[in-house]
Amino acid sequence: MSLSLDNAEVVVIGGTSGIGLATAAMALEAGARVTVVGRDEARLAGALDQLGSRARGMALDVAHEGAVRDLFAAFDHVDHVAMLAGTRADGEIATIDTATITGPVESRLWGALYVCRYAAAKMTDGSITICTGVGVARPRRGGAIVAAAAGGSEILARVVALEVAPIRVNVIRPGIVDTPLLARMAGERLESVRASQAKRTPLGRVARPEEIAHGILFLMSNTYVTGSTLTIDGGLSLT
Repeated sequence: MSLSLDNAEVVVIGGTSGIGLATAAMALEAGARVTVVGRDEARLAGALDQLGSRARGMALDVAHEGAVRDLFAAFDHVDHVAMLAGTRADGEIATIDTATITGPVESRLWGALYVCRYAAAKMTDGSITICTGVGVARPRRGGAIVAAAAGGSEILARVVALEVAPIRVNVIRPGIVDTPLLARMAGERLESVRASQAKRTPLGRVARPEEIAHGILFLMSNTYVTGSTLTIDGGLSLT
């Protein structure tokens, strides 16, 4: 089956780096018109420089319902949406800063809800893909808040797939991916983090962003997949 997206209108939310930027680049290569959305204006400008003149951009925070509504109000029609945005709040529940725990829920769960609500209103078919993470299936200490928010968005996706059909709604669940986010989180420990994560994974390495992006384009292109979760984690969830 071809991954062609000729003349499709594609919106990539959280598309300024890593998996999102790879998804935007791959969608452009497949023939789509792409709008990249991100919170950070400087990173958005850098992403657009990399993607070239065929890509458009908009800066907004997906946790704000009005901003998401305005984003989709600017379109006459949308074919595919990749919802990849989401903040983190790491720490065990006994010690995590309470002020930080709402961020992942507001971006990953409520943000996904807002995207589904306002994107679906501009769609007749096509797809919405929500990105979660392997922590939903393979919990780790300190990851409760992100896992709970991501798990909630997976349930949301399955329900919304029933409500908005024939628009298709799916989940992409990546494992450890070599992205700028991983680099920021690991800091000077990046090489040791890569090595330790590779040892945990049956395939012996962390993922490249393009490998996850390819899965997202598959979910956009396969017109008989909905309500499904595609795990691309190198077998990490098996260990």
